[in-house]
Amino acid sequence: MTTLLSPKSTTSGLDAVRIEIARACRDAGRDPSEVELVAVSKTFPVEAIELVIAAGQRVFGENRVQEAKSKWPPLLAKHPGLTLHLIGPLQSNKAKEAVALFDAIHAVDRPSLCEALAKEIAKQGRAPTLFVEINTGAEPQKAGVLPQDADGFLTACRATYGLNVAGLMCIPPADEAPGPHFALTAKIAKRNGLKLLSMGMSADFAVAISLGATHIRVGSAIFGGRH
Repeated sequence: MTTLLSPKSTTSGLDAVRIEIARACRDAGRDPSEVELVAVSKTFPVEAIELVIAAGQRVFGENRVQEAKSKWPPLLAKHPGLTLHLIGPLQSNKAKEAVALFDAIHAVDRPSLCEALAKEIAKQGRAPTLFVEINTGAEPQKAGVLPQDADGFLTACRATYGLNVAGLMCIPPADEAPGPHFALTAKIAKRNGLKLLSMGMSADFAVAISLGATHIRVGSAIFGGRH
């Protein structure tokens, strides 16, 4: 169950996030246009998303293919120019649906998924922007490629599967300072020639921006709390 927003709370939340992005970019000597705000609409109904669209947001993120399929096709048809990102784990058997629906996929993390994505990209002639997820904290309960395996995995993505990986994504451990994890992800991206970094959520996106994030994934600061 989620908290349904009023137009006023939506506007104030989105405005506050935009102001914080501008401040973080100023402090880091970066242009705010370098940072894409992905509004994470998972679990929120169409009515709440419509309010955020009305407030000017155009890029959204969902965690699950099935949930996105249930609410986004009508929204995308109604509002041309929206961009939809899959930011949660992706099962290989959902690759067909993911390639068809999403403009970016943030959680490429294993050979079987690479193979499935390559097949569907070739079949559909549609190539979402791809991010490889790095499990910077080596947390067993989380998806993602271990840092020490990242270079080899990225080489395989390109050479073996023909995937055009554009960037990296990470989710730092909840009980650790995020900065070192963002810095490690940025270091791996740099040595592999990757320009995009999906790093930072509601609680830590300013830190992520200071360390080079190009995409920040913000949900509760915009939509309110999830129950």
